[in-house]
Amino acid sequence: MKKRQLHFGRTVKYLLLTILVLIYIIPLLWVIFVSLKTNGEVMAQPWSLPKTLHFENYASAWVAGGIGRATLNSAIVCTITLVVSILLGSMAAFSISVMRWKHSGKVLSMFLFGMMVPVHCILIPLFVFFVKLRLTDSYLGMILPYTAFALPMTIYLMGGFFTGIPWEVYEAACIDGCSVYRLFWEIAFPLARDGIFVVSLMTFVGNWNELLVAMVFTSSPSVQTIPVRLTAFVSPYATDYVRMFAAIVLAMLPTIVVYSAFSNKIVAGLTAGAVKG
Repeated sequence: MKKRQLHFGRTVKYLLLTILVLIYIIPLLWVIFVSLKTNGEVMAQPWSLPKTLHFENYASAWVAGGIGRATLNSAIVCTITLVVSILLGSMAAFSISVMRWKHSGKVLSMFLFGMMVPVHCILIPLFVFFVKLRLTDSYLGMILPYTAFALPMTIYLMGGFFTGIPWEVYEAACIDGCSVYRLFWEIAFPLARDGIFVVSLMTFVGNWNELLVAMVFTSSPSVQTIPVRLTAFVSPYATDYVRMFAAIVLAMLPTIVVYSAFSNKIVAGLTAGAVKG
């Protein structure tokens, strides 16, 4: 009887997981199929398979649609933001969570308060401020706000990983004459690599898909990121669906590649964070 119940429960679990996978996979496959059609096919039979595979839609989206340049812009902005936020956030998290000082808790609360401030609240004053500094329509005009909004979450998560390292490790390093800087760079930072993978993925994907700040602070195609360039396929009178969907597929590829390459590290980091939390 128990074996039958276990078999039934396992069957239900796999069935639910299969349905969940299909819910995520089917829309993705539909986007790919639409990107290989013509606009006439999309209007006439949006749910059918493409009769002929039009791979030229990808070339047109990459060159004529400006997705190639936009991909480079997104890579530059996201990479610099990722590196700066990880370095600053990790150092701040280490100083708050490991180096015990009088007002560390208050400083942490101030950083965490930034997680509760939506970007819409500060978008207009930030835009006015950046206009005066001539930072609009530039990489720096996107990197600065992206880094600022990534820091609170980075500090919060990395602080959990640093406190999860046994305190005896820090004590042993200090007894051996390790300075604060070496303690961070040679002990804490390498041991928190799983947390770095998790934070890096969240920061990279969040900034790669960000639209509002990039749309407000940029106007030139030479610095616009992928989400902004995707809006160029939509006009008041017509929408180039096939090239827009081809551009969407191209925009998804980097995040899929990154997650596929580091999926084991990311899962390990999330599991470790859950256990420590």
